Amino acid sequence: MGLPAGTRLGPYEVESLLGTGGMGEVYRARDTRLERMVAIKVLAATLSSEPSLRLRLEREAKSISRLSHAHICTLHDVGHDSGKDFLVMELLEGETLEHRLAKGPLPPEQTLRYAIQVAEALATAHKHGIVHRDLKPGNVMLTKAGAKLMDFGLAKESGPVAMASALTAVPAEKSKLTAEGTIVGTFQYMAPEQLEGREVDARTDIFSFGALMYEMLTGKTAFSGKSQASLIAAILTVEPAPITGLQPMTPPNLERVVKKCLAKEPEDRWQSASDLASELHWMTETSSQAAAKAPAQTQWKRAAWLLAAVAAIAIVIAAVSWFKAQTNHAPAMIFHAAVPFIVNDVAVSADGQNAALVAFSDKTNSYMVWIYRIGGPQPVAVEGTQGASYPFWSPDGGSIGFFADGKLKKADIAKQHIEVLCEAGNGRGGTWNRDGVIVFAPDALSGLSRISSSGGIATELAKPDPQRQETSLRWPSFLPDGKRYLFLGANFTGNVQQNAIYVGDLSSPGRHKVVFSSANASYVEPGYLLYLRDRTLVVQPFDVKKNVLSGEPHTIAENVLVFPQVFRAVFSAVDPKALVVQTGLGANYSQMTWFDRSGKAVGVIGERSWLDNIRLSPDGRKVAADQTDQDGRNVDVWIHDVATGSKQRFTFSPALDQTPVWGPNGKQILFTSNRSQGFRIYRKNSDGTGPEEALISFEDGVQPASSLDWSRDGKSILVKNRNQLWYVSLPDLKPKRLIESDWVVRDAQFSPSGRWMAYSSNESGKMEIYVVPFPEGSGKWQVSSGGGDEPVWRNDGKELFFIAADGRMMAAPVTAGDRFDAGTPVALFQTHRRRPVSSQDFFSYDVSKDGKRFLIANMSEEANTAPLTIYLNWTHEMEK
Repeated sequence: MGLPAGTRLGPYEVESLLGTGGMGEVYRARDTRLERMVAIKVLAATLSSEPSLRLRLEREAKSISRLSHAHICTLHDVGHDSGKDFLVMELLEGETLEHRLAKGPLPPEQTLRYAIQVAEALATAHKHGIVHRDLKPGNVMLTKAGAKLMDFGLAKESGPVAMASALTAVPAEKSKLTAEGTIVGTFQYMAPEQLEGREVDARTDIFSFGALMYEMLTGKTAFSGKSQASLIAAILTVEPAPITGLQPMTPPNLERVVKKCLAKEPEDRWQSASDLASELHWMTETSSQAAAKAPAQTQWKRAAWLLAAVAAIAIVIAAVSWFKAQTNHAPAMIFHAAVPFIVNDVAVSADGQNAALVAFSDKTNSYMVWIYRIGGPQPVAVEGTQGASYPFWSPDGGSIGFFADGKLKKADIAKQHIEVLCEAGNGRGGTWNRDGVIVFAPDALSGLSRISSSGGIATELAKPDPQRQETSLRWPSFLPDGKRYLFLGANFTGNVQQNAIYVGDLSSPGRHKVVFSSANASYVEPGYLLYLRDRTLVVQPFDVKKNVLSGEPHTIAENVLVFPQVFRAVFSAVDPKALVVQTGLGANYSQMTWFDRSGKAVGVIGERSWLDNIRLSPDGRKVAADQTDQDGRNVDVWIHDVATGSKQRFTFSPALDQTPVWGPNGKQILFTSNRSQGFRIYRKNSDGTGPEEALISFEDGVQPASSLDWSRDGKSILVKNRNQLWYVSLPDLKPKRLIESDWVVRDAQFSPSGRWMAYSSNESGKMEIYVVPFPEGSGKWQVSSGGGDEPVWRNDGKELFFIAADGRMMAAPVTAGDRFDAGTPVALFQTHRRRPVSSQDFFSYDVSKDGKRFLIANMSEEANTAPLTIYLNWTHEMEK
């Protein structure tokens, strides 16, 4: 059991748990005497129970407390209270090197900087006769002031160590401090003499230091094994793979330093950390001069060797760092990133080193932001970004803006902290300049707004132009001056050829049209505009001062993944040396699949296609669904036969026709279309006969965004307009407002009796399921807890189904007659559906009349086959 907040250990008051380890637990605490924050390590009971260990810890703590160095975590105190032994240390803010390495290797210059700091810290410890004995990434903290060497809990004054009694008696991840005569430390970084129980001295730390540097440079441990025994054997007998084989542009001198550190015999290593630090310092002073003298012929030979190895993905990925270090004349190169999933959005950081990806997480069963170091290992998820869409970087690369839960948020990468900036019901992109100004599109049917990156009040910046038949401005992207920005003026008449890229200005409401384009655009130095022609990404020379294109567009990539519902293509480029493009089918390429209540697949309907928003007809014989054309330009409603799997196109407009809703007798279908100004609701006979009738006209001229449901008695339909729910009475078609809120509301459905309405909303801070009387009355009930979306009623009204935040299909028993009551929801099975990341009001499943089967648009395996493609130095092809 951890210590609760407020616990006193001597003069120290515990505030919160920071982490746990082999030696015990670490807490954030307040020193009540000196009014400062400290870190307290409370030792594990197994360590405190041995009097000899307690004496040893106290003796060694006194030695360590003498250490005073800018890159050593200070030990303030050692104490015993209430049966607990504890160490009091300097409280450090930052991330461990272990956490940083999870994102990939460090650049050589950064590795060198941290290595010098750690080497100097070791030199100071060794000067006082103290050997660390557990140097590893988890014991190095990266702070704003640089690297800090921590956890001298295993340290001891130099001298012999008794032979280990038996290797098999030492679990690899058990306590790090054991009785005299046993092996202590972490195996991957231990020197051979530690494993053999021989004398330990400063050169033991130098071996571990070499293993640390090897991992910083390559992202891989120097030694590995499938078992504890094979790992030990590797350390004792095997030489690590050459660093330049994994990172070809590692300076030879740096590899030489690491190789000497990792010598098996102490006599063959650097003999002191002080000498090692001096050597590293010398390298920083001479590396820039040496790089300048490198013969051009050598560079081209290396380039040719790398290009010949493009087919080997591991070699290609390792080569990325090399290419980034080259001059502006390095050749262009293309390779596929080692990313294990389809990417629904991407943003490259300003330095061209990292890409923020939006992709589905099987762990959370939701879309999240992932950080991928270009050319590095697999991406790492950013915790707290569930439900994220459309990320964009801060100029310094330390934070990422994104949209989730109807809000604009930012994630501080180092602190792993998520902050809400403002409301953004259906955000459509953002951009962040050096002055801390964020320009963003807060909604799917709005203009652009601006807000400080530290939060505050958002103010409107630009409005859609009705004369251009615009309904939305979206996908802003700052130009290099940080004052002007590109954006897409979206035309919702169904003619995407009228969509255009404009240049706006923070200081002026005016705009300048650049080019017609169906989706987002991006500017890259030294003067090019990337934009879309259908699903083809093209680049064209662009005078950023005059806002004009010249020359002819040049094709960069075809079959780019495009989401026509939002006019978004998945590509990003900031640095002219790095462009990231997602091609292929997309995550909404799915198969309609039947599942029983246990989650067993029991059948499919039709073929795989780009499907959203599936709705069963009242008799269960038909399915209406949105389907995107193969070229990605158009969405129509199709009707599928449940028994035969055959399908027929229901709408034929070049506009976006979507969100079908069956009438109560199955003879008519409502759908939403943007074929006129804005989105409107249309009604058509389900057999395809007769005209398509436009419904609903609001007094303010604003049209509803989507159709949601049609009551069983045929008298009312539910529609969504921004964050408002309306119902329209039939046949007079008079709209009446049901819910108007400052938060996101979506996915509404009438109960079978028509007396109740279920919907999802983020009013509590996350999406939950609520039920209210219809059309009015007192009362409101929250059905879900811990998150919920997409409520669907069972045909007899006795159950309400929904999708939990973690993707489980939930069933809540309900009484929905004259009164409403809901029981505790029960999890039926784990779904693996893919709600479109761009969608806010679509249903990805429906339920059979008896509530025993679930029809889910399950993502098809083929959706994962398209690679994420990286283009390096790609603008050089344009300059030839």
